[in-house]
Amino acid sequence: MPGIRLCINIDHIATLRQARGTAYPDPIEGAAACEGAGAHGITVHLREDRRHIQDRDVYALKEIVRGTFNLEMALSDEIIAIAKEVVPSQVTLVPEKRRELTTEGGLDVAGNFGRIKKVAEQFHDIDVAVSLFIEPDRDAVYRSRDAGADFIEIHTGSYCSGADAWGGDLGGGLPDSVRSELDRIYRAAEHASEIGIGVNAGHGLNHYNLKPVLSARNLHELNIGHSVISRAVFLGLPGAVKELLAIIEGRE
Repeated sequence: MPGIRLCINIDHIATLRQARGTAYPDPIEGAAACEGAGAHGITVHLREDRRHIQDRDVYALKEIVRGTFNLEMALSDEIIAIAKEVVPSQVTLVPEKRRELTTEGGLDVAGNFGRIKKVAEQFHDIDVAVSLFIEPDRDAVYRSRDAGADFIEIHTGSYCSGADAWGGDLGGGLPDSVRSELDRIYRAAEHASEIGIGVNAGHGLNHYNLKPVLSARNLHELNIGHSVISRAVFLGLPGAVKELLAIIEGRE
């Protein structure tokens, strides 16, 4: 699918480093390898508990990332202050819980509307694009636009979990539950396109379940991380990136 950008989330390179308290593997080296293999940008999540990406990583990535540098973060004053100092290409606002393994569900835009709108204005003042990680829900899409977001990132986790568990033919023989989740993604992308907000997607995407998502209307960017680092064990990091690019570009 031409025109769809691939940003690689390199959090779990840092997870490996932090697990042993070593200086390696280095997320900065990983970012360079991903972009060298054709990725259009790099995504990291600077969590409040610093379980993987560290402050120093964010500042270093700002200096070396050639494409989009997308910083995921919670609505935390501390992290917002760091992001405003770093000035990435884009910030993606996400929900965050201390005990979760990974981000669970989309941002509550309605419940945090005033706060999100204020933060979006602050980042627009320094020319940083704002994306909101949301469930594929019509109300969340419209509220994201009203809060000042430039993009939504559709949470694809429910679809991916169902598709991976199904393990069947994703070309057409999807069970109703998986098809329903895929249709939710399509509808959210339609709503966003109709009101002029950009469409990104991510969470749980891999080389097996990705292809159906590429049909979402006006899909601009994919953020894929854990599956890339996992495939890198077998293919190497450049190989894992190129595998996804081949799918996105219709070569596989």
